[in-house]
Amino acid sequence: MTNLTRRGLLAGTVAATAAGLLLPYGVAAQEAQPKVGGSMRIGMSGAATSDTLDPALFLSGPVIIGMLAVCNTLVEIDHTGKAVPDLAESVEPDAGAVIWTFKIRSDATFGDGKAVTAKDVIASFNHHRGEASKSGAKGPLEQVKDIRADGDHTVVFELNSGNADFATITADYHYLIMPANEDGTMNWQSGLGTGGYTLEHHDPGVRVSLKRRGDYFKKDRAWFETVEIIAISDPTARQNALMTGEVDVINAPDLATVGLLKRRPGISLVETTGTAHYTMPMLTNGAPLNDNNVRLALKYAINREEFLEKILHGYGKVANDTPITPANRYYAADLPQHSYDPDKAKFHLKQAGMDSLDIDLSTSETAFTGAVNAAQLFQQSAKACGINVTVKREPEDNYWTNVWMKKPFCMGYWNGRPTEDDMFSLTYASGAEWNESFWENEKFNQLLITARTELDDAKRREMYHEMQAIVSEDGGTIIPVFVNYVDAKNDKVAHGPVAGDRFFDGWKIVERWWAA
Repeated sequence: MTNLTRRGLLAGTVAATAAGLLLPYGVAAQEAQPKVGGSMRIGMSGAATSDTLDPALFLSGPVIIGMLAVCNTLVEIDHTGKAVPDLAESVEPDAGAVIWTFKIRSDATFGDGKAVTAKDVIASFNHHRGEASKSGAKGPLEQVKDIRADGDHTVVFELNSGNADFATITADYHYLIMPANEDGTMNWQSGLGTGGYTLEHHDPGVRVSLKRRGDYFKKDRAWFETVEIIAISDPTARQNALMTGEVDVINAPDLATVGLLKRRPGISLVETTGTAHYTMPMLTNGAPLNDNNVRLALKYAINREEFLEKILHGYGKVANDTPITPANRYYAADLPQHSYDPDKAKFHLKQAGMDSLDIDLSTSETAFTGAVNAAQLFQQSAKACGINVTVKREPEDNYWTNVWMKKPFCMGYWNGRPTEDDMFSLTYASGAEWNESFWENEKFNQLLITARTELDDAKRREMYHEMQAIVSEDGGTIIPVFVNYVDAKNDKVAHGPVAGDRFFDGWKIVERWWAA
């Protein structure tokens, strides 16, 4: 058992509570006794022909779901929101949360039979570090001063300053552990991992095929003999594939017709509340969106209640242009709510020296199910605000490569993160690889660094509250709603309690579910 709760560093967190950060496997009661055997076919949105096995460049869900079954992270998030063991069997910080020591399991092996060592862990993390790195998860590791081995199965992370959330950050899906080359670089091209499955086939943007290893160090996981993850971008096509038995599980069903789907014999919904949110990023590095009055006008031009009702059909909650959700520890529920207000929108346009605004909004069903309809709703509500929105439906393939962070105003989706520091560091910090609006705010960046090292819980709460207020009022992304995760399955597959940090049981569906 870990000593991670020393001095109350993580006391009370959602993602890692004080009651023992790392718990034994199998602590959660399961609905039914799992068994080895059978297969599972997953129909999933979001694939692209640019998909890669390089975890630094992960963009789409199908390859991530597959590689999370092939590989492990140091810790993972369970159904209660706690960080629990994955490849690390224990984690211990020093008193200031500056030095973190991870003991790696000695019985873990890669798919080729080679034992995992500290060298592999170090190579996997260094893959995301350094000036040359293009990793989407580079930002959170900039706090790491040094990574070193202490024997074959112990890895020591030394941070520039204390971070009470650091262990939880290592659960991010980018930080998969893969073999090291002789020169100390990460051999991601091998497709090898320490997980319960081996990668049999990867056709980018089309299909991922997996096969059970049988020698996985977790004896209570990885039940299916084979798994296929099939890219089906269109939500209607996904639902039809589930109803006709072509697949066993789908993500993101069309919420407009999900009521009919769940009444279908042999089909049920799996709904969880987590940290997901829909976004409308505005590139702040060019006119007119570099003017915060223009951004505020757009924030007041969206009818969030209508969005919740017509796009999510109630499966979510109205948001307030900040990515910190009610599932997060320091969620600021008392911020003044941005509501649909044409008068305020017009006021801010005038403050920007405008009587009206013409703007293009790029969208695609790849952004999220219902994104095209959502853009059209916004187009309608914005008219009364003096804002003329032209909806541009973009090609679904390579949307994340060609549109997101490229077009001035578009639609997007985030699964969120279990800690405030991780979410803000990935998408709002100055220079972050995935700062989707290229937003810069000096006060916010100062608070981000200070809050990370603050061990007093009340002070941390105050700082994260102020950061949410800054993002809500000045940030470059409209966040109209928080989204419940809704998946659908047939009665051929079963599961225990479901994690809410991402859809598909925290993206660990392949490892955690079994044949009914």
